Formats: sequence, C-alpha cells, structure tokens
Amino acid sequence: MSNYIRMIINNMPFKSRKSRKEIIITLTKHRELIAAIFSGILILISWLLHDKVNDWVFYTVLISAFLIGGFAKAKEGITETMRDHTLNVELLMIIAAIGAASIGYWTEGAILIFIFALSGALESYTEENSQKELKSLMELQPETALLISPDGSKTVHVLDLKIGDQIFIKAGERIPADGIIRHGRTSIDESTLTGESMPIGKSINQQVFAGTINLNGSITVEINELANETLFQKIIHLVQQAQSEKSPSQAFIEKFESTYVKVVLVTVGMMMFLPHFLFGWSWQDTIYRAMILLVVASPCALVASIMPATLSAISNSARKGVLFKGGVHVEALGKIEVAAFDKTGTLTKGKPAITDVFILPYTDREELISVVSEMENQSNHPLATALTTWCKNENTMYTPDIRKMVHIEGKGMEANDDQNFWQIGNAELIGKEKAEHFLHTFPNCQAKVQGKTVVYVAKNREICALFALEDPIRDDAIRAIDALNDLGIKTVMLTGDNEDTAMSVTSKIGIDYYKANCLPADKVKEIKKLSHSSNTTAMIGDGINDAPALATADIGIAMGAGTDVALETSDIVLVKNDLLKIVDAVKISRKMNRIIKQNIIFSIIIISGLIASNFMQVIDLPLGVIGHEGSTIAVILNGLRLLRN
Repeated sequence: MSNYIRMIINNMPFKSRKSRKEIIITLTKHRELIAAIFSGILILISWLLHDKVNDWVFYTVLISAFLIGGFAKAKEGITETMRDHTLNVELLMIIAAIGAASIGYWTEGAILIFIFALSGALESYTEENSQKELKSLMELQPETALLISPDGSKTVHVLDLKIGDQIFIKAGERIPADGIIRHGRTSIDESTLTGESMPIGKSINQQVFAGTINLNGSITVEINELANETLFQKIIHLVQQAQSEKSPSQAFIEKFESTYVKVVLVTVGMMMFLPHFLFGWSWQDTIYRAMILLVVASPCALVASIMPATLSAISNSARKGVLFKGGVHVEALGKIEVAAFDKTGTLTKGKPAITDVFILPYTDREELISVVSEMENQSNHPLATALTTWCKNENTMYTPDIRKMVHIEGKGMEANDDQNFWQIGNAELIGKEKAEHFLHTFPNCQAKVQGKTVVYVAKNREICALFALEDPIRDDAIRAIDALNDLGIKTVMLTGDNEDTAMSVTSKIGIDYYKANCLPADKVKEIKKLSHSSNTTAMIGDGINDAPALATADIGIAMGAGTDVALETSDIVLVKNDLLKIVDAVKISRKMNRIIKQNIIFSIIIISGLIASNFMQVIDLPLGVIGHEGSTIAVILNGLRLLRN
C-alpha cells in the first residue's frame, strides 16, 4: 500500500524534491490512518452502488476494503503469534471479519475491519504524541560546535568534543554541550529543559546546558560533560526508558489477553454447534451468533484501557519537567501515603546564607570584615563561602597581612596579622562560657540565632562579633508541603542536621514529622519503618547520601540538580528542581489511575452487555461491531485527555 502511494507521488510533478520527500514522510507516518480512511471510503462506495452494479463489482470493492484496512493488523497479529507463540486480539478480529464474510455478512465484516483499523490508528497517534516532546528535544541539540584551539577556531562535531575543550558560542545560537562559562556574560533561555520562560543571566564560572539558547552575548564555554552524558541526553534517555517500561496493570492485561483470547475461541467453537442441539436454533442462526460472539467478546477495549492513558501521562509530565523512568512509577505515585524529604538541597537551597550579624560597638568594623574575608577566603567550607560573599558586599578597603593560618578540624581556624591573634569558629573553639556570655550581650540575640549555625569571631581571645547562618528554605517548599498535606499525604523530613536546626525548618515549612542526626543508614531505617506503616512511601532527595534511601523507598524522586548517583537511583526526576511539580505529578498519576479504572469498568460492562444481548438474540452483527469497536475508540479517547495541560 505505502509502496504504491510512494510510486504515484514519485511520478507526480513537484517544484522540488524536498516537497515530494516531505509528502512521502507524512503519508508513511500516517499510513494506518490513511488505510483506515480508504477502507471506509470503499465501504461507503459499495453501499451506494449495491443496487446499481453487478455482484462481482460489489464484492471486489468490499474485498479491497478488507485488504486495505486489515492488512497491517493481520500482519501484526500473525507476526506476534509466530514470534511469541500466543494468540492476540488482532488475530481474533481478523478471524471474526473473515467469519462474518463466510456466512454472507460482507459489509459487516468490512465495517469491523474499518473500525478496528481506525482504533489502531488512534493508538498509534497516542504513541506518536507521547514521543512528541522527546522528538522536539532531539531536534534542538546542535550537531556541531566552534572549537577554540591554539591553531585558531574550527567547526567540529559535538561527539568529538572532550572534557576541557573550549568552544565559542555567539548570541542567538544554541549551546551544543554542557560546560562552564570562562569568558563573557549573557542571558540563557533554558525553557527547553526546565520550562522556565524567563531568561537566566549567566556569567563566568556558571553552568550552561546543551540545547538551551544563548540570547544576547558571545561566550566561551569549557566542556565539563561528554556529548552523550549531558543533562539533555539524560532527559532523552529517561523518557525513552519510561515509554518502554510497562505498568503492573498493563503487564497484567497483556498476560491476561492471551488466555482470554483462547477462552473466546474455544467458546465460539462450542457456540457454533451447541445452541443448534440444545435450543433448536437453525444452523444459520447458530453460526451467525457465534460470529457475533467472536466480535463482541474480543477484549480490544480492555487492552486499550491502560497504555494510551499511561503514555499520555508520561508525555504530559515530561512537558512539565517531571521525568518518569517507567509506567510502573506513574501508576505507583498516585498511591503514595507518605512523602519523606531530605533537607539540604531539597527543602532548602543547599547554600548557607548569613541572616544576622552582631558586632560589639567598640570593634573596628572595617578591620573585622577584612580579616574575616581574608581568612575565610582560604577555606573551602560552605560556611566560608557565605561569609566571604557577605564580606565582599561590605566593600572594605583594608587588606590585612594574615599569616600562620591554622585549620582546626570541626571547630574553625586561627591566624595572626601584624598585631593581633584572630579566631573564627564555633563555641568549642572560642570557649562555651564566652560564647554564652556574648549571646546575652545583645537583646533578642539568643532568640534570633535559635536553630541556626553560629560562627564567632574573637580578637586576642575576646569575642567581638557573631554571624548567624542558615540554609534558606526553597521558595516552593512551603507551598509544596501544604499542597501534599491537602492531598492527604503525610510529610516527613530526614536530615543529618542537629535537633535545633531540624525543629526550626520543620516549624517554618509545616512538615508533620522529622528525624534529625540521620546518617545514610538511618534514613534507610526510617524509610523501612514508614513503608511498614503505610502502603506506598516516596523519598525526595538530591545527594549521594540520599541514594540508599531513594533506592529503598517505593518511589525515589531526585532533584534535577542533584548528584549523578541520586539521579541514577531514583524512579522520578524533577528537571526544574521545583517541589511543586511533585504535586502536579501526583495529581496526574491519580487522574491516570482514575481514567484506567473508568476504562476497565466501562470495557467490562460493554463486553458483558454485548455478550448477554447476543445470547438473548436481541443484537445483530452491525450493532455488535459498532458497540465493540466504539467502546475501544471511547477508552482510547478517554486516555488521551491526559495530554491536555
């Protein structure tokens, strides 16, 4: 069929080869739908010409409708039967159509083939739509990059880029690989990966991603990921993996299908003889009712109840920045009763920031800030980064001569300048009694630093300043926790931080329960306890220390900016690092589960009703065909509702 159409198109006059090629690609992509439409047109022609042409013309048109509409499904059914050694719905429908024709109901058989082909085209449309986001992403990845080398610039394929290579990206171009900006500043449109519509400003030492658009400045980027390991490629791999993995319901239906088809064929075989002897039906009625049973008892609608809905849910979620690694996880997410969160990098931003500063009045502020900046600049501790950033914003002009720097593990650091001895660290370094006394020096100081990390600064062993730091709560965390609670999901926080910090974060966010001082093994134990007390538990995290808990939970959800280990271990990835997307995903999952239940119940009712009507001899073959295939189309369209935003 497709070869015949291709031959016709090749002989038609076109302005360019490109237009001919585009038409061939389009027709090939939609060949199932085209075959179904041709089949329907031929059936209509046969009906209009029935009394006006010879019988051989009438039957030739109907046979053509059979062949055009049923070829693809017949080939699929026979191939799968030979390969898997199991019977399937496609084979059952072809047998039913041939059976109808064999007893003189050619038009009804042709209509059965037409509607079956149409429902198959709808299923193909569903699969095509489920891959639309993936295909659009794949088309966005540039194939070449402008490599900067000692000999000058040259264009190379992205697969030839190595870690450490530097590439030049002009304004308006798509970024071909993940990397760090080494020269220049610009705004990046990352909507293709994160869905965020607002451009993001980027400058030196900031990360950029393949597939995003460099809007308004030329930049030099140093490659830090190979072309096949970029975030872009990971997203493509995750979506492909999700589309190929079946949900438990789908796996059960497919296993059930083969057994059910065998039962139907055996029942039809008995139906062709027993009613004649038991109820006195004529042979024509007996065989006719057997053919109707063959049509109406086929589980087409039941088989189509799950996969279109699942693929639609995966596609919708991918468009919103939630990547499922399989249909099993889409189905399970809607059943979660407990959501356990890591704190740092998940509920909080993962980067400590200074919230309060207390400096004694007689202290030389400029000297203090300069010393802290100089000392902390020589440390790679996360707290040091926050202190250094704050000091730089104060714009002091004084530069102390720091020497004899000593790092004291778990406490802080000490150093000398020209005249003074300086200490920066916790209460254990400075002295707990001195620290306690300093807290009482300022009104409300103790209340303001409650649950925060406190860094003291001492000059010549006397405390002169205090910095209170905390990991800021993510803007979306409070709203996400509230929304999950509204959905009836219990929320838990598992953190390695101390009791005071954990209690402070919990009270601000509204989490139901927390567990502090958790090592990775402790998180696993807590997840196991939660799983015993509830049906389904989800764990949300981003770090290497979260990986064991992510693997242990029924559903592991990783933040997209998390470590590779967390991304590999998890079942779901939040590309946008937006916790509210978990709420969206739960709602989509629950809606999918509702639609699947609706489809299954509807399918069983229709099949049962049609079978009963057939035994009562109140339904004819045309109505049986329409009722059966109409229900199949109905459940597919019901599943497609999940593609809507």
